[in-house]
Amino acid sequence: MTPKAVLFDLDGTLANTAPDLALALMALRPPGSPPVDPERVRRATAVGTVALLREGLGLEPGMADYEATRAAFLAHYQRLIGTATEPNAGMIEVLDALETRDLPWGIVTNKPERLAARVLAALGLSGRARCLVGGDTLARRKPHPDPLLHACRLLQITPEHCLYVGDDQGDIEAAHAAGMPGLAVAFGYAAPDEAGRWGADGLLITPADLLAFLD
Repeated sequence: MTPKAVLFDLDGTLANTAPDLALALMALRPPGSPPVDPERVRRATAVGTVALLREGLGLEPGMADYEATRAAFLAHYQRLIGTATEPNAGMIEVLDALETRDLPWGIVTNKPERLAARVLAALGLSGRARCLVGGDTLARRKPHPDPLLHACRLLQITPEHCLYVGDDQGDIEAAHAAGMPGLAVAFGYAAPDEAGRWGADGLLITPADLLAFLD
């Protein structure tokens, strides 16, 4: 069945957002600290804030200063969004092609909605995404299917006519739970061999492979 809409994860799938997150972590580290490991930040970005604070600052939920540090981290990140974040190579051309084909596209991410909106604005994509569902838009986030089902309602398209593209196992689990195909990307924050083990309906080596899949 030919999809009538495409939904994307944001961090690692549509864009490389890890550099700005690394800058936000460095803003909270003691002066003179060595830079955070870019690869570890990339992998933590796929998981979320808990993993980022663990990797960058050695903090775990429940520690005395965890919530205050988390709030400070998100504030720094919000201020820094757009400093180094860029679309993944070839992704803008894919979005152009989808629009040429009259296929609407949207974002379903576990990033807080206000931050995801700022990323899209920084990339010049705010007016092009037909929907945006963040990790705090609903009570439950991915890998629960609710965010994807909500996006389908916003697009007024049934789940079986949507396609979800993501770079984390939870993305594929959410897609299948929602009743739509899920494609894993090898250019995101997970290792390509890891992405190939998620039971996805396809593996995209480059963004352009999405167009070949649609064809």
